[in-house]
Amino acid sequence: MTMKKTILTYGLLTGAVIIGSMIWGIVASEGKSGVSVWFGYLIMLVAMTMIFVGVKRYRDHEFGGVIGFGRAFALGLGIALMASIIYVLAWEAYLALTDHAFIHNYANSIIKARQDAGISDEDLLALRAKMDDLKTQYANPLFRLPMTFAEIFPLGLLVSLVSAALLRLPKVFPARG
Repeated sequence: MTMKKTILTYGLLTGAVIIGSMIWGIVASEGKSGVSVWFGYLIMLVAMTMIFVGVKRYRDHEFGGVIGFGRAFALGLGIALMASIIYVLAWEAYLALTDHAFIHNYANSIIKARQDAGISDEDLLALRAKMDDLKTQYANPLFRLPMTFAEIFPLGLLVSLVSAALLRLPKVFPARG
C-alpha cells in the first residue's frame, strides 16, 4: 500500500469514526444539556489512534518493520490532516442542515448557566454582548473553519509525534513474520 493510499484509507477511517460518534452524540443529546466536551475529545483521541495503526501497518508491510521518524511523522500528519478535513466538512454540513443553530444554542446555554449561578446584571449585559460578538464571528467562515480545524488537528499532531517516536524503534510492536 503506497503512502498516499495509507493516508487516504486511515484518514477516511478516522474521519468516519469521528463523524459517526459526533452524529451519535448529537442524536443522543437531543433536548438535553449536551454531551461533555471532554467526552468528545476522548472520542477524537481514540479515533486518532488509527494514526498509530496506519503508520505501523505501513512500516511493517512496506519497510519490513523499520521506518524513520520523519517518514512516520509525515504519514501520521497526512492521516491527521485528512481526518481533520473530514471533521470540518462534516461540521459544516451539520451547521448547514441546522441553519447554524449551534452557535445560538451554545451562546444561550452559556448565558443561562451564568444566570442560574447568579451573575450580576452588569456582568450579564457584558456576557450578552460577548456572546453576540461570538455569534457574529462564528457566522464568518474565515473565523469558523480554522476554529473547527483547531479543535481536532492538535490531537492528530500529538498522536503523530508519539506514533513516529515509538514506531521508529523496530522493537516496539515488531512486525509478525
